[in-house]
Amino acid sequence: MEFANQLKTLSTKFINLVGRIETEEATKNALVMPFIQNLGYDVFDPSEVIPEFTSDVGKKKGEKVDYAIMDGDTPIALIECKSCTANLQDCHASQLHRYFHTSKARIGILTNGKQYMFYSDLDSKNVMDKTPFMTIDMLDIDEQLIPELSKLTKQSFELDSMLSTANNLKYTRLIKESLEKQMEAPSPEFVKIIINQFYEGIKTQQVVELFTPLIKKSFRALVTDHINTRLKTAFSDQEVAPQPEVELTATLAPTDRGIVTTDEELEGFMIVKAILRGTLDISRVQHRDTKSYIGILLDDNNRKPICRLHFNTGQKYITVFDSDRKEFKHPIACIDGIYDYMDEIRGISSAYEQIA
Repeated sequence: MEFANQLKTLSTKFINLVGRIETEEATKNALVMPFIQNLGYDVFDPSEVIPEFTSDVGKKKGEKVDYAIMDGDTPIALIECKSCTANLQDCHASQLHRYFHTSKARIGILTNGKQYMFYSDLDSKNVMDKTPFMTIDMLDIDEQLIPELSKLTKQSFELDSMLSTANNLKYTRLIKESLEKQMEAPSPEFVKIIINQFYEGIKTQQVVELFTPLIKKSFRALVTDHINTRLKTAFSDQEVAPQPEVELTATLAPTDRGIVTTDEELEGFMIVKAILRGTLDISRVQHRDTKSYIGILLDDNNRKPICRLHFNTGQKYITVFDSDRKEFKHPIACIDGIYDYMDEIRGISSAYEQIA
């Protein structure tokens, strides 16, 4: 719990710093070194952390990796740093790949100070895997990964345990990616596996085509149910005591403009953030309420509307935008109807990123 709290405190600090950091050296000093220290290693003790660690690559002598975390004379993790203004690319990973191959380290970390991508050699010993087994985003920490990251701390590190964890995380990621693909476009084989549980007739192509959209819809409904359950739990936990005299639809007090943000609007806002999770830093997704709708914006910028939720009348509506910011207003039966416009929400957000 102490490590988790320290990590969250560091995350808040990073969020306030990143806008003022432009160089790789500043990234190392302001972001990477504090991250290493948070893992329990003394960055000023060369018996624990060696900066500019020499890692000869083939005929190239004197090649240096930014940091090596040491266990005695043996490096246990190599860290390659890029500026926090850089997007981590395959070419950056290939550079770390060369260093990894010539050392005894079993963990490689590629970072721009904001994202930390953790690699190992699970597929072939002493050859760094092509994909990371874990990625930590310090601006939007996945709390489920905090216990796994804690296994890399000086106090808890044990190589065999860490490699076992890395292996589990690798296959968990692959399974999730496979399920996400099936959720978006169920394959005939997957449809047959599902309907085998309850459909006793012959699984002809016509039957498979009949059930495919139903399974896709059921997938989305299942995700929605889980999100709504978590949201209800979160709102319930925030309630200090029941107040029957107060209208439960009003979560925030009316502003001086007579605007009230309701529980339904906040729940809709959380659903939009859930849709965008994994496509961008969701801390950039903000909302602004008006008398007629709650607007959801990227970077709190009115010129970057993601969608608008019109929940103040009997009939609910959602307004979505195309790449030219042309508006399309659609009725929805309930809050879950937001998921029907997942593609539009992700599409306009991607369009803003490309413009930037």
